[in-house]
Amino acid sequence: MTPKLLLFPLLLALMSFTLKADDKPAYRLFTAAGKATSYDKMLKELATADVVFFGEQHNDPIAHWLELQLAKDLLRLKQGQLVLGLEMFERDVQPLVDQYATGELDDKAFEEQSRPWPNYATDYKPLLLLARQQKFRVVGTNVPRRYASQVAKGSLTALEALPAAEKAWIAPLPMTVDFELPGYKNMAKMFGGDAAHAAGVQNIIQAQALKDATMAHFLNQARPEGHLLLHLNGAYHSDNHDGILAYLRQQNPKLKTLTISTVSQAQLGKLEKEHERKADFVLVIPEDMTKTY
Repeated sequence: MTPKLLLFPLLLALMSFTLKADDKPAYRLFTAAGKATSYDKMLKELATADVVFFGEQHNDPIAHWLELQLAKDLLRLKQGQLVLGLEMFERDVQPLVDQYATGELDDKAFEEQSRPWPNYATDYKPLLLLARQQKFRVVGTNVPRRYASQVAKGSLTALEALPAAEKAWIAPLPMTVDFELPGYKNMAKMFGGDAAHAAGVQNIIQAQALKDATMAHFLNQARPEGHLLLHLNGAYHSDNHDGILAYLRQQNPKLKTLTISTVSQAQLGKLEKEHERKADFVLVIPEDMTKTY
C-alpha cells in the first residue's frame, strides 16, 4: 500500500475524533452503577417493566422531550398496551382528563377547568395530544393540592372530617407514614429546627407522604394486567426507589418497577458519585441547559 493510501484512513480517524471532541450533547444516560448507556438499551429494559417512573426536574426541557419520545417508543413496543400516569393532574379532575383524551372536551374548556400547571402547554400537552391520537389512557394520580396543604398545616388528622365523596380522591385512610424512609429523613434534615419546630416538619413530611401514597394507590388501580404504566413525577417522589415506590411495594409487591432520575452536572462525561444508585437509569443534563420557567 502506498504512503498516500495509508494516510487516508488516518485522516478519516482524525476527522472523526475532531467531530466527537467538538460535539455538544444535550444529555447523557447512565446506569445506576454509573456506566454510560444508550437510549435504545434503556428503552428495551424499560419495556420489560410493569411500571416505569420518570423522575423529572419540572422545568427541564430535555426531560420533557425525552418523556414524549419514551411514550411513543413504549407504545410501539407494547403494541398499544400503555397507560400514562401524571403527577401533574389531580384526582378530582380525572373526568376532565378522560373527556379530553377521548376528544369530548376541547383545549379551551379543558385548560380552564383542569387546573393545569403553568408549563402545561409546552411540557405536558404534547403527551395528552399523543394519547388522544393513539387512544391510550391518561391518569392523573396526584392528591388535590388543597388536601396536601391542609395536612401540611394540621397533620393527617385534618382529613378525617372530609366527606366520603372527597376521600375517594386520596389514598385510603388511615394511612401510615414511615418517617424512617430515606427521603423523609432527608426532608427532616433539610428543614431542621429545634424540638418546637419538629411537629411542623412532621406535618410537611405527612403532606409529602399523602402525595406519594395517593399516586401509588391510583397508578396501581389504573394499570390493566399486561400493560405498562409510564408515570411522570418530580424526581424526589421516586429517587432511590423511595417515596411513591415505598407505598406501591406495600400495595403490589410483585410489580416490576424501573426508574429514571433527572440530574444536572457541569460535565457529562462521568456520573458524579452522589447520583449513583439514585435510579435504574440516570438522565444527566448540562447544568446550563435552558429552562422552561
